[in-house]
Amino acid sequence: MTTELRRLRNYIDGEFRDAADGRTIEVVNPATGEVYATSPLSGQADVDAAMAAAAAAFPAWRDTTPAERQKVLLKIADAFEERAEELIAAESENTGKPLELTRTEELPPMVDQIRFFAGAARMLEGRSAGEYMEGLTSIVRREPVGVCAQVAPWNYPMMMAVWKFAPALAAGNTVVLKPSDTTPASTVLMAEIIGAIVPKGVFNVLCGDRDTGRAMVEHPVPAMASITGSVRAGMQVAESAAKDVKRVHLELGGKAPVVVFEDTDIPKAVEDISVAGFFNAGQDCTAATRVLVHESIHDEFVIALTKAAADTKTGRPDDEDVLYGPLNNANQLKQVSGFIDRLPAHAKVETGGHRVGDKGYFYAPTVVSGLKQDDEIIQNEVFGPVITVQSFRDEDQALEYANGVEYALASSVWTKDHARAMRMSKSLDFGCVWINTHIPLVAEMPHGGFKKSGYGKDLSAYGFDDYTRIKHVMTSLDA
Repeated sequence: MTTELRRLRNYIDGEFRDAADGRTIEVVNPATGEVYATSPLSGQADVDAAMAAAAAAFPAWRDTTPAERQKVLLKIADAFEERAEELIAAESENTGKPLELTRTEELPPMVDQIRFFAGAARMLEGRSAGEYMEGLTSIVRREPVGVCAQVAPWNYPMMMAVWKFAPALAAGNTVVLKPSDTTPASTVLMAEIIGAIVPKGVFNVLCGDRDTGRAMVEHPVPAMASITGSVRAGMQVAESAAKDVKRVHLELGGKAPVVVFEDTDIPKAVEDISVAGFFNAGQDCTAATRVLVHESIHDEFVIALTKAAADTKTGRPDDEDVLYGPLNNANQLKQVSGFIDRLPAHAKVETGGHRVGDKGYFYAPTVVSGLKQDDEIIQNEVFGPVITVQSFRDEDQALEYANGVEYALASSVWTKDHARAMRMSKSLDFGCVWINTHIPLVAEMPHGGFKKSGYGKDLSAYGFDDYTRIKHVMTSLDA
């Protein structure tokens, strides 16, 4: 007996459609390793249709009042709450994430973030009008940029979609959004929910692979390209967008340093850091996976962290006693395993370092010690449930090691010394510095990095501003 696969479809101009040429991709549940759906492999004709729909819808959506856009976003937030269990189920099937953690840790922030941007729609700010030249009055208009081509990742398919479409729609833009080829299900469900609320063409979803995303970015219609993904993908997007001077918003990889000083409360730090490192199977650009510990407490800390990791559980979505589910796909399992297989002789795997079971893409919580600053696993993003530990002798060396990577998204400092915490937060070259915590995010505060972690901000008024453009209008008082 064979189970019929679910058929996912693009959402273009207010209707669901197959790819124009009928091509599809198989979608795999990472908790089982089994195919459960097909989604369109969108080509140029599909990209053209979605961009045309978004362009046609833009003038009317742009001209809605902030209050009208706020009302629409609030309706979307309410609808997400009403259909929460459907969204949670789709996201879990997408990713293998634990159902209960998705219910408590992801859906509520998503809804809150949509409501934040609903409020931001009515808080467009510009500098005051005035006469800066005799006989002439200047005003500043803040306007939407136009059609936005947006590419979301597979680690948080629903939440990253919200981070993209919510500020874009709030500012008066229209959207063509592409989910990852491995996680389209929840985004297609979002299209069904959002499509019943917004005018046709305002929100469009294209399923497909990296070639689909490339065609979106290279298309002449979008005024802005936004991607959350790898550094390599971000560089390709920036290069493509440069050909017609598109605005680009990039949220790329991370290698967050977690700097633990000798006065830290070790049990509390270990508990918090292990959760922040292993949550979502470490598939988070801000995950607490690169720990730097003062040499005086290094051994004690490693012992405690190793025990915490060994006590951490991974398992199926319906198991309430797990912190994280599987890695997202077979390629990611291969990548994480490869980092461990290639460890240098001076490294020590304290716990984990292996696949769990033979069904699905589960990987054991892993701690690796004895590492040097130039080791591959220190310099490159693993994106898995692997925490590395290095020791440092003083504040200067801690900063040298922390800043000594190409990524610059997030970091944390663990100390009871307030002055030290302030010095570190000033000198750490990262877009976010947490003190005695790691990974909390709120809608009101910006999220985004420096260096190869990209540019532009998600969340906050800064993220909202990224989806607007500034126009100066000057008028003669003598007319």
